[in-house]
Amino acid sequence: MIKTKFSISVHIMTLLAMFKEDWLTSSHIAGSLNVNAVLVRKELSALKSIGLIESKEGKNGGVRILKDANKIKMSDIFNVAKGSDNVLSLLKNTPNPKCLVGKQINEKLKPVLDSIDLAITEELGKMTLEEFKNGF
Repeated sequence: MIKTKFSISVHIMTLLAMFKEDWLTSSHIAGSLNVNAVLVRKELSALKSIGLIESKEGKNGGVRILKDANKIKMSDIFNVAKGSDNVLSLLKNTPNPKCLVGKQINEKLKPVLDSIDLAITEELGKMTLEEFKNGF
C-alpha cells in the first residue's frame, strides 16, 4: 500500500538523515515507528536497492544514509515506495468486455492515473529530504 509505504519510508529516511553518522538497527527504527521490525526491513531493502542507504551486518551493524539529504528529493522516496504501481489503481477484476464502458475503462483510466502520479512526483521533487528534516 503506497499510502503507508511512503510514510514509513519518509520516517526511516528522516531518522537516518538526523543521525547520519550512526548505524541504526531495524529494531531502533521500528521503535520510532512503533511497528514490527520486519516491516521496517522490507522498506530498508527497497531504499537500499536504489542506493539511498547502506547496511552493515554484525554486532555494531545497522543502516545509515548513503547520500547527502540535500541530494535526496522527496520524490525519490515516493518513487521507491510507489514502485511500478500507480497511486490509484485500476480495477483488479476484468471488466465486462461486452459493456460499452467495461471494455475500455482500463485503457481510458490508465493515462489519468499516470498523470496523477506525475503530478505527485513533480510536487515532491520540489523538496529535499534535508528541507523536510529541518522541519523537526
